[in-house]
Amino acid sequence: MPTEELIPLAEKLLEVPQELIRTALDLELQEGTVVADRVGETPCVFLAGLHQAERTIADRLMRLANRKLPWPWIDPDKALPWVEERIGLALAESQVTAIRLALMSKVLVMTGGPGVGKTTIVNAILCILAAKGINLLLCAPTGRAAKRMTEATGFEAKTIHRLLEVDPRGGGFKRGDDNPLDCDLLVVDETSMVDVMLMQALMKAVPDRAALLIVGDIDQLPSVGPGQVLADVISSGAVPVVRLTEVFRQAAQSQIIVNAHRINHGVMPDLRNPEAESDFYFVEADNPETAVPRIIELVKTRIPRRFGLDPVRDIRVLCPMNRGGVGARSLNIELQAALNPAGERKIERFGWTFAPGDKVMQIENDYDKEVYNGDIGFVTDVQPKEGELTASFDGRSVTYGFGELDALVPAYAASIHKSQGSEYPAVVIPVMTQHYAMLQRNLLYTGVTRGKRLVVLVGQKKAVAIAVRNVSGRRRWSKRQEWLRSSPSVSRPIGMAG
Repeated sequence: MPTEELIPLAEKLLEVPQELIRTALDLELQEGTVVADRVGETPCVFLAGLHQAERTIADRLMRLANRKLPWPWIDPDKALPWVEERIGLALAESQVTAIRLALMSKVLVMTGGPGVGKTTIVNAILCILAAKGINLLLCAPTGRAAKRMTEATGFEAKTIHRLLEVDPRGGGFKRGDDNPLDCDLLVVDETSMVDVMLMQALMKAVPDRAALLIVGDIDQLPSVGPGQVLADVISSGAVPVVRLTEVFRQAAQSQIIVNAHRINHGVMPDLRNPEAESDFYFVEADNPETAVPRIIELVKTRIPRRFGLDPVRDIRVLCPMNRGGVGARSLNIELQAALNPAGERKIERFGWTFAPGDKVMQIENDYDKEVYNGDIGFVTDVQPKEGELTASFDGRSVTYGFGELDALVPAYAASIHKSQGSEYPAVVIPVMTQHYAMLQRNLLYTGVTRGKRLVVLVGQKKAVAIAVRNVSGRRRWSKRQEWLRSSPSVSRPIGMAG
C-alpha cells in the first residue's frame, strides 16, 4: 500500500495517533517484516514475503523466457493442416496465429472471454506437441477447473496444489527449486485466480528447460488472495501475449456469451423478455421481499420444470455479497429449507445445519483430507453417536468430526468470488441496488460467465446498469510489472490474435 494511505487507514482502524504508527512502522522496517519500495513514483510498504514473491515470479519468468525451446523446430505449415484433421475443426485465422506463436514461444500468455476459442487452441497445441513426444503437464487453481480442463483436452489436469505435492507436515510443497516438475511444457489455466504466493511456488517448481503457457480471462475478478498475477504479466509487455476477441459463430448463438461480452464492453445486457427459447433471462424484483421468494421459486420449481435440471445438483445462486437479505448467507438458509428440509439426522454446528442430501462447500484448504477451498460436495451421512459427518466430493468420500464442521458451509448459494474457476449448468444471480458496494463490471461478468446452459438475473435494471458502468475496483499495488519490464529484454515475436 502507498505509505500515505497506510498511515491514516491504520490510525482510523487502530484508533491510535499517527506518531505511534510511524514509530511502529519504522521498527517493522528495521526487523524486515515489511519492506519500503516504490511503485512508479509512489512510496509503498510491502509485506516482506509478498515483496520477495513478486520479485521471484518476475525473475523466474524472465529466466524461463530467455532459454531455448524444449522441442525442435516444428513446421507450422505441416502441423496445422494435420491438427485440423485430428480435431475435426477448421481453425480460424486468429487461432492459427495463436498456435504458430505457441509453437515458437518459451513463455506465452493467452487471454480472452467465453466463446473465443481458447480451449480449441490449447487442444491443438497439446495435440501437436504430444505427437512429438513432448512431456506435458496441465494444472488449474481449483479442482473444478482442473476437472473441466481434463474433460476439454483429454489430458489429465491437476490442481496446482496436487501438482506441487503438498507436504502435510510442513504445509509447504515437495516440488520446488531442488525438486522441480518433470515436464517440457506446463499449461496453467484460469490464471486470473492464482495469487502471488501460489504463483511463486509454481514458478519455483518449473524447470528452466520447460516452456510455459499461461491461460486466463483478464477481465474476470482478480484472485481472492493478494496480487494480480495475470494482469501484471500481460501489462508488462515482457512476454508475448495473444488476446483473443473474435466470438465464434456457434458461441455467438448463446445469449450468455453475447451478454457477457456486452457487459465486458460496458454495454447493458439485453434484459428484454426473449421471444424464443433462450439461455439468458432477467426477472424483475424491486426489493428483497419480492426477490427472495422469486429466487426460491426459480430454483425449486420453474427452472427444473422448464429445463429439466436438478435443483440441488445443477443450479447455483451466485450473490454479489455474503451479507444482507439477498446475500449468500441468508439465501443459503432459505434455499436449504426449501430444497432439503432437515429430517431427524441433522446436526447443528457453527451457525449452520447439516443433513444428508445437503450441498456443501469446503471453505479452507485441508491437505490431510485433500479437499480445498471452494470444493463442492454433498452430505451422504450424519452419525450423531459417532460424532461424524460424511460428504462426497467428486465421488470421493470424506469424513468430518463434528468439531471440524467450521470448514464446511451450505452451498446452495455462494458469493461470486467463491465461484471463480467453476461452471454450473444454471446460475441465478441477484442484482439489487442494496449490493451497491459490490456492484462492479468484472463481478457481474464473472458471475454471468459461470453459467453453462442458463443464466437468470433477478433484481433491478438500475442495479445491472450500476454494475455495468462501474469499472473501478480497489487498485492492487504491485511492483512485478516494473520488474518484468526492467529485466533483460527477451527476443520475442509479437502475436495479437482476433
